[in-house]
Amino acid sequence: MIPRRTALLGLAASWTLGRSSLAFAGSSGGPDDPRLVVVILRGALDGLSAVTPYGDPDLVTYRRALVLPEPGQEGGLLDLGGFYGLHPSLATLHGLYGEGQMLPIHAVAGHYRSRSHFEAQDYLESGADERLDSGWLNRAVSVLQGKANRPDGYGLAMGLTVPLLLRGAARVGSYAPAGSQHPDADLYSQILALNAHDPVTGPAFRNALKARGFSEASRMDMGGTAVPEKSRKPDAFTHLSTAAGQMLATPHGPRIAALEIGGWDTHAGQLGRLGSPLAQLDRGIGALRQRLGESWKHTVVLAMTEFGRTVRINGTGGTDHGTGTVAFLAGGAVAGGKVGGTWPGLRSSQLFENRDLAPTTDLRAVAAGVLCDHLRLPSRAVATVFPGPAVDPMKGLVETV
Repeated sequence: MIPRRTALLGLAASWTLGRSSLAFAGSSGGPDDPRLVVVILRGALDGLSAVTPYGDPDLVTYRRALVLPEPGQEGGLLDLGGFYGLHPSLATLHGLYGEGQMLPIHAVAGHYRSRSHFEAQDYLESGADERLDSGWLNRAVSVLQGKANRPDGYGLAMGLTVPLLLRGAARVGSYAPAGSQHPDADLYSQILALNAHDPVTGPAFRNALKARGFSEASRMDMGGTAVPEKSRKPDAFTHLSTAAGQMLATPHGPRIAALEIGGWDTHAGQLGRLGSPLAQLDRGIGALRQRLGESWKHTVVLAMTEFGRTVRINGTGGTDHGTGTVAFLAGGAVAGGKVGGTWPGLRSSQLFENRDLAPTTDLRAVAAGVLCDHLRLPSRAVATVFPGPAVDPMKGLVETV
């Protein structure tokens, strides 16, 4: 259940920060500087569950057991305009959508066609058609440093590792915030589920979780996840998001951050399991907004994942590795309040390889659009940031002044 990439970095790293980390880069020029936060959702988010096209009549043909009630019904989706509905665990993002500060982009995918987590994440972060030892966000920082005639070496990584996304010529330091060194709640839940029927370890784990702030740790939701009290301690991602907001809001602090959060690989029991990482993402973005304060209006958050999941449900109530998915843009600088992208449809003839949501938007175009229109990356530098076939930056993603 622990991602292979994390395991290779050592058990201590996977335990102390759970499945979340944070890295910073970029220097300040003033309080009105644009801020960019990129969140990597490691494990492949099912975009059809996060932003559900309940208005597509073919949806229930493939995944009736995964589709939540329509907006307005108990436990139902949060309305996004009559065709799409947001997962109810994303209440903060839904509020931002209503304020015109959240823009989901559906049927999005990277430029690659791989269903391997390792390969797809490398391509996602490098932004190239081949594996590189630098990431597209680091290359963007390098260009922006040169454009502003600023010295190199003022980056900060929060966590034990720096993601490939921010590795490269622009140097990045590291710092692990106090309070983030706890396992994610999802890891506790998985341990409890594995030991639930053991007469010795089962009661021991249930009692231990009660002592850690879980109410009725023996009570499980449909996916086998223990239900914590609202008063439980913040998860690692919320801690990191809080720290990110504090540092990005500092007058002379960093202006670019990269976070990551795992738990999206829902091969089994997806209906009950997906709510936990979605809620963590939602809380983290809420904490980021709160800590940024006035700087939130100059901020764009891009949440992206390596690929989507299959349209059809598998035999264990989950979904397998797919292609098209959803990306989220949030922030005071986002031109939101609508759902972006081109919907491809879900008829069997419209699926990619007769199994996946067909991609209609290149994720690099989304990232390039934010870099150019928000961070003012020169258009001629897009080819440096995203080497290979030309990338046409997507327009209309941010509010222009």
